[in-house]
Amino acid sequence: MYTIEDGRYLVSLARRAIETHLREGVEIPPPEDAPRKLREKAGVFVTLEEYPGHELRGCIGYPEPVYPLVEATIKAAISAATQDPRFPPLTLEELGHCTVEVTVLTKPELLVVESPREYAGKIEVGKHGLIVERGLAKGLLLPQVPVDHAWSVEEFLSHTCLKAGLLPDCWLEEGTKIYTFEGRVFAETSPGGEVVQRSLRRC
Repeated sequence: MYTIEDGRYLVSLARRAIETHLREGVEIPPPEDAPRKLREKAGVFVTLEEYPGHELRGCIGYPEPVYPLVEATIKAAISAATQDPRFPPLTLEELGHCTVEVTVLTKPELLVVESPREYAGKIEVGKHGLIVERGLAKGLLLPQVPVDHAWSVEEFLSHTCLKAGLLPDCWLEEGTKIYTFEGRVFAETSPGGEVVQRSLRRC
């Protein structure tokens, strides 16, 4: 379980990693004094949003626990700022007008069903993130995305298919794999401001 103190640490680390990279072109090393829990391997995504409009400005991460969490956060933060193919690289001036959000993930789990129509009953909006995989195509949406857009479970599945570059109803086809994961979301309320844990419950 990650606490709000852990979240503040990770969000501050992500912002510092981006700022240092934009200023000096380097990747900061993982802090040696990081809490032990944050030095264990975990999946993580870093999301940048324009403030105050909440327009997406970059989002990249690691679905699988391939790096220690602090190292993965640094790498994901820099990539979200400079390598998201949907956006031009972030400038230092723009960073001052963006909020940083860090989502720490549980390990993805494959959903096993007898019929694809059973998927909808195994997914909970506000709890699960999704990965859709079919052949070489793969798409991921974080658990906060369907909440922000007020999607149903079926819409969530369809949009994850689209994220993978597939048809929206590909989740109903045999051979499509669906994975779920959970996320703990920590976000700045303003650029460089207070960090809070986001609730993913529908209002």
